[in-house]
Amino acid sequence: MNNPARKSFQMLDLERVVWDDDLSSAVTSELVDRESVRPFLVASPSSHKMSAVQMLLNDGPARFAGSFHDIVPHVSRQSVMGLIASVREAQADLIVTIGGGSAIDTVKVALAGLAAGIHIEDDIDRLAIRYTADGERIAPRLQPSRLRQVVAPTTLSGAEFSDLAGCTNVATQVKQLFSGRGIGSASVILDPAITVGTPLDIWLSTGVRSLDHAIETLCSFGSNPYADAISAEAVRRLAPALRRTYQDPSDLGARKEAQLSVWMACIGLNRVPWGASHGLGHQVGAVAGIPHGYCSCILLPHVLAFNRSANADRQALVATAMGSPDGDAGAAVARLVADLGLPSRLRDVGITRDMLSQIAATSMGNMFVRQNPRPIQSADNLQEILDAAF
Repeated sequence: MNNPARKSFQMLDLERVVWDDDLSSAVTSELVDRESVRPFLVASPSSHKMSAVQMLLNDGPARFAGSFHDIVPHVSRQSVMGLIASVREAQADLIVTIGGGSAIDTVKVALAGLAAGIHIEDDIDRLAIRYTADGERIAPRLQPSRLRQVVAPTTLSGAEFSDLAGCTNVATQVKQLFSGRGIGSASVILDPAITVGTPLDIWLSTGVRSLDHAIETLCSFGSNPYADAISAEAVRRLAPALRRTYQDPSDLGARKEAQLSVWMACIGLNRVPWGASHGLGHQVGAVAGIPHGYCSCILLPHVLAFNRSANADRQALVATAMGSPDGDAGAAVARLVADLGLPSRLRDVGITRDMLSQIAATSMGNMFVRQNPRPIQSADNLQEILDAAF
């Protein structure tokens, strides 16, 4: 991520976004354009069962050199190492990824590992972003990935629009972050038809997750006019699209509108400093296995309330984009979450009070927590947010 003090903005290595084209046709075009002769397919377990994916594997115009669907929520290092081994064995020249954030991030970390020549799981640690005790951010300069991925997302997480990935160390219950040029999407294929089978709560909650992306961009201390304009438009369009899909899950127009809004919502992802909603969400997911979409539904209103003394003017922009003239962004998000029938309390998703102190303590090393608009002085500040969200 660029240093906000430099007043710079780094573009992604994303070459194109395709919409209004079906999955098979779009993938075929990508394979031809990229002259791929040994494509490799990665799909989440549910996506792997889709008829459209099976058609690609069995009846498509290209013969895949291999496939992998051992994807787990929150991305385990074991799954990453399994993918690395499979891609090496297949001698793949391109990866086609179909699924949600876990599938996409598994590929990102694997691409970083392949570029770095990783063969042992523990060596993944040296690729991760970390912080020293005094708050200094250490981001290893990763080797650029020559192997790229073409992504067709089935959720609204927005992972396809970033070069940042999360991977959980199961032994420590800490989610590590990784970033490098070329590990994100080379192309993104937006086909709303392949999303209809995604459970509605996952679709809607990952949509709130991307709304979180846009909101924490707008509320960031390192925001900029370019990201502000695009993020505000994302907020304005995404919330109504989610409400439309909730009312009629078969509305492909609403689904496409949500996908296009997510494209905009991710403009600041790993390029503008975010805050504690994302940072705490990472650790809630790592400790308790809660989907990131649910984390945003529950945590974002309380993080906004905590931060309001530091960025009330920025939060007013969010509230206006969501149609609330009172300037209370947290309340506007909470109303949306309620309208979508999604959880609003940690206790409602299986979090117990004794987990809160562990989540607060382990979140102190998260880069987003370190970048929160209202400085996080200690784990007590995070405990305050968690208690309110409980």
